[in-house]
Amino acid sequence: MLRLIVYVLIAVAAWKAYTSYQAKTGGLSPTLLLTEPRPRSINVGSSTSSAPKYTCDGRTHCSQMTSCEEAKFFLRNCPNTKMDGDNDGIPCERQLCN
Repeated sequence: MLRLIVYVLIAVAAWKAYTSYQAKTGGLSPTLLLTEPRPRSINVGSSTSSAPKYTCDGRTHCSQMTSCEEAKFFLRNCPNTKMDGDNDGIPCERQLCN
């Protein structure tokens, strides 16, 4: 029985250390993993078009984009994108916008 209590205490300590590390490094919290990104529509086309051309749908990486225009839209309008490593305003320079 004593051995079981020791194992439980070690597991609790490890879990506390892990969650503390995740909080310090900006890792994903468990609450973020449970929620889906909410799509956000922004019209970037001409004023005659009623449907938006692209939608903020949670994509953040260049590998998820299909064109340079789409990557530029996401960089300008959507939060938490990871497509401009050198912060020069040009996304996906190696893959799409070269």
